[in-house]
Parts: sequence; C-alpha cells; structure tokens
Amino acid sequence: MDLGSFIEFEGRPAVRFERTYAHPVERVWAAISDPDELVHWFPSSVEIERHTGGTISFSADPHTSQQTGVVLAYDPPRRLAYTWGGDELHLELESLAAGQCRLVLINVLADRSAAARNAAGWDVCLDELAKLLSGRPGGGPHAESATPWRSRYDAYVTSGMPSGADIPTTQ
Repeated sequence: MDLGSFIEFEGRPAVRFERTYAHPVERVWAAISDPDELVHWFPSSVEIERHTGGTISFSADPHTSQQTGVVLAYDPPRRLAYTWGGDELHLELESLAAGQCRLVLINVLADRSAAARNAAGWDVCLDELAKLLSGRPGGGPHAESATPWRSRYDAYVTSGMPSGADIPTTQ
C-alpha cells in the first residue's frame, strides 16, 4: 500500500500523494479536470469554470452537502487547484520519460484532525483513478467494488497521522 504523507503546505496541515502513471500528461489532465472523467474516481460530481477565479461546484457526494468553491489555479495540462469547503485541493502533473506522468495531489486541510480520514479517502479515489487510466473504470470511490476505506483509515491512524475528525456513518 502506497500511503500518502502528512505535511505542512504554506503553513497549513495537508496530506500529500504522489503517483506515476504510464500515460502522457494530457491523458491524466483530462482525467483530473473533465467532469465526465472525474465521475469515475472523484468523490463528488463536479462542474467547473475552466479558468483561475472561476467557480467549481460539488454535488452527489453521499458524505457532504452540495458545495461551491473557487478555482485557485487552472494551467492546463500542468496545474489545477481549488477550494472545497475549508480545504484546498492542489493537483500538479509532470511529464516523465517514456510517455509517463507524475501526479502530485495535496489536500490542504481546514482541520488537522481530518488528515487520516481524508488521506484514506484520497487513497480510495486514487485507486479508482488508476482503474480509469488503465481502461477499466470502476464504479467510483463510493462503490462496493472500491478499495475499502476503513482499512486505509486504520493504516493511517496506526502510522501516527493526525486523526479524530468525524467519520461519516455511511463509510
């Protein structure tokens, strides 16, 4: 299991993930920015105004209410960042040799105690992203076929990542 890490990002608590995919940066960009692709791996349905300062809307997540955020960075095909509630999500892509791409996902947290909970959720989501990119999209992070969230959460808590935030009862 490739666990994320707890870091500080611009003085705020955050969880960070790094994944390498055997796909060009343009393919991974489509997967992280196109609502029709996001539906296969992201925890919410998304509508996005594709420019810095635009609006991003999140809906259809069984664990949160509908929310609206602001696009902090929109620089295709390299960087996408936006607010989501009190959190921020930063996604950066880097082209590598042989048509590969590195994705760095940083979730800046409004509350340090959400680190283990959110990290476990992003692990599940990134597993679903890998399925999508391999050409076998799953049912998304809330599907029964997705990686079990609880085992990932327990691994993060055991590793010492900050925890204690409310856990949705449907998890």
